[in-house]
Amino acid sequence: MKGIVFTTFIEMVEQKFSLKTLDTIITNAHLPSGGSYTTLGTYDHSEMIQLVVKLSEQTGIPVADLVRVFGEYLFVQLVDMYPQFVDSNRTLFGFLLKIDSYIHVEVLKLYPDAELPRFEYDTSDPEALVMIYRSSRPFADLAEGLILGSIQHYGEAVDLKREDISDGPVNAARFTLTKRG
Repeated sequence: MKGIVFTTFIEMVEQKFSLKTLDTIITNAHLPSGGSYTTLGTYDHSEMIQLVVKLSEQTGIPVADLVRVFGEYLFVQLVDMYPQFVDSNRTLFGFLLKIDSYIHVEVLKLYPDAELPRFEYDTSDPEALVMIYRSSRPFADLAEGLILGSIQHYGEAVDLKREDISDGPVNAARFTLTKRG
C-alpha cells in the first residue's frame, strides 16, 4: 500500500482525534515500519489494518466506520493533490466511470508498484450506476468512503447501497448508486 495512504491516515487521526491518540495507536500496534511512513514509500497493507484496529480499540468506534470516514477524508485530500482527476468530470457518474480507465492508469504512472482494486460497471439504468469492487485486500469500507466523498464533492442527490459479494480470497462488493428525484 502506498505511503500516501498511511501519511493521510496519520494526518486524519491527528486532526480528528489527537496527537496523543496517534502516538498511542502507533506504539500499541508494534508495526514493522515503526509507524514511520513517507508518501512515496510502499508498506504492507496489514499495517493499515493494525492501525485502524488500534484506533478502534482506543476510541470505541467500529473499524468499518473508521475506515469509511477515512475514505471520505482521503477523497478530499486526493482532490487537493490531484485536482485533474475530478476537474475533467462534470458529474459524479462520469467521474466514477473513469476510475479504472483513467484514474488508476494515471496512478500507476505516478506509482508503478501500486496495487489497485478493480471495478466493473453496469450502466443499463440511466438513473443508476452499479460498481463491482474487487481487490485482494479487505478495503471495501475504504472504497465506500471514497465513493461517499465523491458524492459529497459533486453535491448530487444520490443514494448509495452496498452489498458484500466476496468469494474466497477476493474481496468484492457491489455498490449501487441511484439518483434521487
